Amino acid sequence: MLRKLLIFSVFAGTSASIPVVYQSNPQVFEDLLRSAVTAKPDAETQAQPDINLASVPDKPVAPKPAGRKVVVAADERGHFSSTFKLNGRQVDGMVDTGATLVAVNTSTARRIGLSLNPSDFSREVSTANGTIKAAVVMIDRLQIGSITVNDVQAIVLDDKALRTNLIGMSFLNRLGKYQAENGTLLLAQ
Repeated sequence: MLRKLLIFSVFAGTSASIPVVYQSNPQVFEDLLRSAVTAKPDAETQAQPDINLASVPDKPVAPKPAGRKVVVAADERGHFSSTFKLNGRQVDGMVDTGATLVAVNTSTARRIGLSLNPSDFSREVSTANGTIKAAVVMIDRLQIGSITVNDVQAIVLDDKALRTNLIGMSFLNRLGKYQAENGTLLLAQ
């Protein structure tokens, strides 16, 4: 009887811990499932073509959290657009490895609590559309999923010059890793 009770308690404890382990690190389970599925492919699976039925959303999709990692899917144009939080306010943005700094437009700057005077726009920056005046600012907190970076240097450009907020290297360089692969961007802190 004691032996059965011991076996039952081990089984119950293990079963109860699986959801907790999955929440803290879902990538482990995904890797196990992927290896189990690809370990012994049957002939039926090999004969079928690889079809992706996923639809591309019109708006940026919220990132998929994976511990202190976030995966951002590419949009229909191949851009990594997502929802970020700047100073606690939700903002749509596009990850841009070609941008030295995070760049926001004046409307977004006001929304996230940055008050600027015309005299703050004293720096000249080169953009794809030529040289323009910009204001250099500090964003207190930039978040995407479970990743948070404090004190991120950014520039503010006129709304006409910047329609899409850009999450540039001043954020990406503060991460442990960022990697684009197979239509997804992995961000890890």
